[in-house]
Amino acid sequence: MRVVIAPDKFKGSLCAPDVARHLEAGLKAAAGGDLEVIRIPVADGGEGTLDAAVGSGFTRRSAMVSGPTGQPLRADFAVQGRQAVIEMAAASGLAALAASGAHGGIPDSASATGATSLGTGELIRAALDAGCRQIILGVGGSANTDGGAGVLQGLGARLLDAEGRDLPPGGAALARLDRIDFSGFDSRLDEARFVLASDVDNPLLGQHGAAAIFGPQKGATPADVETLDAAIAHFVDVLATEIGSRALRAADAPGAGAAGGVGYAAIAVLAATRRPGIDVVLEFTGLPERLSGADLVITGEGSLDEQSLLGKTPVGVARAAAREGVPVIAVCGRTTLNASQLGGSGFREVHALTELESNVDTCIAEAGPLLERLGRHIGVRLTDLAAVKSADTKEPLHV
Repeated sequence: MRVVIAPDKFKGSLCAPDVARHLEAGLKAAAGGDLEVIRIPVADGGEGTLDAAVGSGFTRRSAMVSGPTGQPLRADFAVQGRQAVIEMAAASGLAALAASGAHGGIPDSASATGATSLGTGELIRAALDAGCRQIILGVGGSANTDGGAGVLQGLGARLLDAEGRDLPPGGAALARLDRIDFSGFDSRLDEARFVLASDVDNPLLGQHGAAAIFGPQKGATPADVETLDAAIAHFVDVLATEIGSRALRAADAPGAGAAGGVGYAAIAVLAATRRPGIDVVLEFTGLPERLSGADLVITGEGSLDEQSLLGKTPVGVARAAAREGVPVIAVCGRTTLNASQLGGSGFREVHALTELESNVDTCIAEAGPLLERLGRHIGVRLTDLAAVKSADTKEPLHV
């Protein structure tokens, strides 16, 4: 029998490769040596995208860059030929903020207004140094709300105040922006093509914009949200004087508000094409092609909830498997979906760690062993599960 394991991370517990390894261990403990398992870690464009790229054959590289509050850190990216995958959370994410210990590792008002995406621009430059000219920019989990101004700085632009001085980092400082000097902008960008991998469709500004929707998650107070939104709006106006009306149009583009406005800079200045993150990841991992001949697919993520149904990893995997007629089981830490919501999700069964252990903290701490228990449970039933390939799989089963 052939089983494809294609999970996302269990956030706060395990990365996607570890989820896949624990499930495989449980499956093989129950099913024995006649089982072929293919592990394909996947993601939706945010955290975990780098792991998915490396798992699909990309080579991991690293570079010293500036973290979200300016501290130096080593961040990874992935390369395959002339293509690179950059996970901006590695350089500019909340996890990088926590790891640095800056602000006690906890997002607050100061980090919300002062965090920068500079390191993401520096990672792009490192990919250019590696000879890459097709760059996938996976966004999500960012600490910054700077409209992507830091990305432009990392690529050689200078943001200057009325006295000709370089602005300090962060979104709030953009209120003092007078002009942008692109004379030192990396000329290799003329040859580069960018894909913005993001499921976020928010515009840059306003009540549904980067500051209003995502700022509070990064420590912004209501007053900070107003400050950041006004400062980024000013950034848009100044940028428009430099590059023309496309800077204004890009502010309203779906996805411009992604990652604190990094989506905006990518669309307006780097001419990035926005695509759903799961589609991009499934494409470079080759998952659709590798499903051929499979008897079962196991996918999952830490929390299977209403957001999952909006195109997150498990549903994306289920749709790909449905096109090949392969049944899908979802595993998760917990699920908040009811039977009706699961009815159209494409999952034959859903298994949550909370079915084995009611204490959520224990589920987080012991996710690996619990996943192996789920894997063994699935493994003893593989013959029956494979039989549903030719059956109607519309009704999910909770086991």
